Amino acid sequence: MVLCHGLKGFKDWGFFPYLAERLARSGFSVVSFNFSGAGVGEDNETFDELERFAHNTYTNELRDLYTVLDAVTNGALGLRTTDYGLLGHSMGGGIAVLRAAQDERVRALVTWAAVARFGRLLAPLTEQLRRTGKAQILNQRTGQQLPLKRDILDDLDAHGDTTLNVVRAAGSVRAPWLIVHGTADESVPWGDGRDLHRAASDKTDLFLVDGAGHTFGAQHPWSGSNPALEQVVRRTLDWFASHLA
Repeated sequence: MVLCHGLKGFKDWGFFPYLAERLARSGFSVVSFNFSGAGVGEDNETFDELERFAHNTYTNELRDLYTVLDAVTNGALGLRTTDYGLLGHSMGGGIAVLRAAQDERVRALVTWAAVARFGRLLAPLTEQLRRTGKAQILNQRTGQQLPLKRDILDDLDAHGDTTLNVVRAAGSVRAPWLIVHGTADESVPWGDGRDLHRAASDKTDLFLVDGAGHTFGAQHPWSGSNPALEQVVRRTLDWFASHLA
């Protein structure tokens, strides 16, 4: 099982360690990692690699995920398997969809609050990025302003209709896919989940969590689970157990 975090996320954010532990206790080997452009340093939590964050792109994240999956399948991480499951949250959900569309080794896919179209989370900054080549995005948890360069926008301009088209990729996903979205998501409206479901095959389920936001009530630092998150975790465990056992 490979877990993919989203923009301004990291492998130890909020629910990720809890989710990894729940999956492991259910019998799965779990790999959780930081994308190289996540911006967090050696403590896996502080945003102190700001140049990496500033120059990150969607294509870079796809390349990172390929590197991790290659390590999973060739035994470099102490595992050796020919197939696996993917789980991605938010922007990481979009990256997971793109990978699953290309990779027949993905036997099951789960996305939480996934974006259907890249660029949504950066939309308020697009004009400034085009005009000046740089902008800042707020880390609401810490109040830190994280720098962005126009690399990510140039990447989307060049590949948004082809290799970075999440909705189109959704139609090519053949693995059983659970799409989870909160109906009160303040960052990625639940309509993105609906659009992915409409584009996907009949092996896809859409699970809407009534009243849940973008992180299903989870916070960082981790303060414990809650009923909405437990619904999502249980449904996710059942999905992977059904399709990877």
